[in-house]
Amino acid sequence: MTLSEAATLLERNKSYLRKDGSQNTKIVATVGPACNTYEKLLGLVKAGVDVFRLNFSHGTHEDHLKIIQFIQRINAEHKLHISTLADLQGPKLRVGKIKDNALVLKAGDVITINNDIHADGTMHSIYMSYDQFAEDCECGERILMDDGKLIFEVAETNKKDTVKLKCLHDGVLSSNKGVNLPDTNVKLPSMTTKDREDLAFILTQPVSWIALSFVRRASDLDDLKQAVLDKGHSAKIMSKIEKPEAVKNIREIIRASNGIMVARGDLGVEMPIERLPITQKEIVQMCMQYARPVIVATQMMDSMITNPSPTRAEVTDVANAVLDGADAVMLSGETSVGLYPELVVEYMTKIIVQAEQHYWPQIEGKRPRAVVKSSMFYSDVICFNACRTAEEIGAKGIIGITRSGYSAFKISSFRPKSNIFIFSDHLDMLNTMNLFWGVQCFYYDRFTTTDETIQDCTDILKESGFVSTGDVIINTGAMPLQKRSSTNMLKVTEVE
Repeated sequence: MTLSEAATLLERNKSYLRKDGSQNTKIVATVGPACNTYEKLLGLVKAGVDVFRLNFSHGTHEDHLKIIQFIQRINAEHKLHISTLADLQGPKLRVGKIKDNALVLKAGDVITINNDIHADGTMHSIYMSYDQFAEDCECGERILMDDGKLIFEVAETNKKDTVKLKCLHDGVLSSNKGVNLPDTNVKLPSMTTKDREDLAFILTQPVSWIALSFVRRASDLDDLKQAVLDKGHSAKIMSKIEKPEAVKNIREIIRASNGIMVARGDLGVEMPIERLPITQKEIVQMCMQYARPVIVATQMMDSMITNPSPTRAEVTDVANAVLDGADAVMLSGETSVGLYPELVVEYMTKIIVQAEQHYWPQIEGKRPRAVVKSSMFYSDVICFNACRTAEEIGAKGIIGITRSGYSAFKISSFRPKSNIFIFSDHLDMLNTMNLFWGVQCFYYDRFTTTDETIQDCTDILKESGFVSTGDVIINTGAMPLQKRSSTNMLKVTEVE
């Protein structure tokens, strides 16, 4: 490598906001009115944000475009790989307008749900945005409204357009409140007309991840996958787990997805809430086994929407998600509409760093193993043994060179104690991998001989301050490099 080439690569990877590598669990922040300027987004990045979530339940395409351009600018100006997650709304069910915006209900009251969008919003006529509701529901099923604050039971359905619901507890129903159907076999498609319009826009933009809401089974992903494939886009698909049916089919959904989000809002409403903590732990562990990044989301620091510090329970919740092995923890209203978006990220960063000091004893029995019958068995063995070797010899870091991101998925899923340094010539993939646990991304596009490439990567890490003379690092990659085949090489290198 010439001096000019070396200088160019080093400058390309010289981040002005580089972290010290002490934090492995990533932070996802939802963008909204509280942080929708370049300066505020940059402040969140400095505080510790790795991924920005664009919630397509709110805002216009113009609003989201502005944010995407700001993220691109941050990445370009500060030599970062901040990832972008576009979150589709999905078939969110809601009641329509309620007369005077307050329908007072007593236990035993019966309300009538119908398909009339112009319903007067009284007990005798309430619209719900699910035309097949009367056809799909059955007598005795539970119907929840307003995040579970109101609980009803199906008393009668004409199987056409009208359903009578019996109120089980006192409460007040107001306009446009959400509806959850934990017992009903919902036949709505996973992507609505709005989702398809949003997706058409998303696929014109450099987003890293696309999240599909209310996934129930693996086949729900088919249309989204095909749309991304047809457009030739590099975005990876994330399934949001927020239905009991999804939990029943979780293994097939994980296999069909590139990533998983444990969306505890609707999930905590639709399933018995006491089962939520164990379900979260089981999903996180299964994602580690299948090398799929997993986000734990919803109400992690909810009190900080209005308060300048979190509750003790929230601190414990974030720490437990870290100790469970989550790739990332997510902030929603805390950063999108909260009063203290930068402060909440700073608190979350401190909690993560503290929890990770006690991380590995919790994770030992959860690490994945190579599956003999897998078509990638040899590559998986290399990746996992690179992690084991790194621990046995006390390596400072593990280097992966990838175009597809496969080795990054695998090495990250093992949760090694050593730093993970991933090099790629695909900027889109570098941004995508920024969500992965422990992964630090670097741009590299020379790929000459194996020895030269290993030396180049080592030089970049040394000049950037990640390794020093005498440190030992583990290299993984494919030989010969020019063929860009699956990972088949493991090498121990001492930094000169």
